[in-house]
Amino acid sequence: MMTAYILKLLLMVPLVGGLAYGALWMWRKVQPGMAIGQRARMVKIVDAVPMGATGRLAVVEFSGKHLLVAVSRGRIELIAEGTTVPGAAEVADGD
Repeated sequence: MMTAYILKLLLMVPLVGGLAYGALWMWRKVQPGMAIGQRARMVKIVDAVPMGATGRLAVVEFSGKHLLVAVSRGRIELIAEGTTVPGAAEVADGD
């Protein structure tokens, strides 16, 4: 009787552990709000610079324009707007 219990235990513990590991792996790969695979995004963060403890400046690309926004706790504010220049990132990185 005790031998059957130990055999079941030796089989079930790795099985339950494997199922838990698989469920956590799947949850990490397919989190809510995340699409499976890559998709084209309409909004892209080009650059972000921290400004103080809770604020930052960010350049966001949307609809062919670059938007400079100030982001702080509980607030996002548009500072400036400009057009996207093709190849501007490559020129800036080359210096």
